[in-house]
Amino acid sequence: FGPATIADVQAWSGLTRLGEIVDRLRPELMVFRDGRGAELFDVPTARRPDPDTPAPARLIAPFDNLVLGHADRTRVISDESRKRLFTINGVFPGFLLVDGFVAGTWRLDGTTLHLAPEHPLPAAVRDELTAEGARLLAFATADSTNVDIRFS
Repeated sequence: FGPATIADVQAWSGLTRLGEIVDRLRPELMVFRDGRGAELFDVPTARRPDPDTPAPARLIAPFDNLVLGHADRTRVISDESRKRLFTINGVFPGFLLVDGFVAGTWRLDGTTLHLAPEHPLPAAVRDELTAEGARLLAFATADSTNVDIRFS
């Protein structure tokens, strides 16, 4: 789950007053600071890529913890995108993740995967999302040979 702030852990778990618990665990945790100076905690054995490692394009599942489990969701989705893409009835779609940030939505309709980026994407990113979509379709529609990926 980490690196995460105490507020992130509370948002994810639904528990409150975790500051004193994290303080007790502090000697066993790695502590980082984000760009705004907030403390982020993680376990020392967690794998962390080099900060310059590019984030691959991914399809994030509906209701995925990446988008829902943080107090400050702007680490992965802008407030504007959140307001536009989250539905008023609390249904959270699948998201396209490009360079670590939400860049649109996806949905599976039978054997057709619909990818709806918010903005035009470079060809290389579209290729990455197509490859990711093919892996999803191979898993979700293993018995079908007539599958399709459509950008809208």
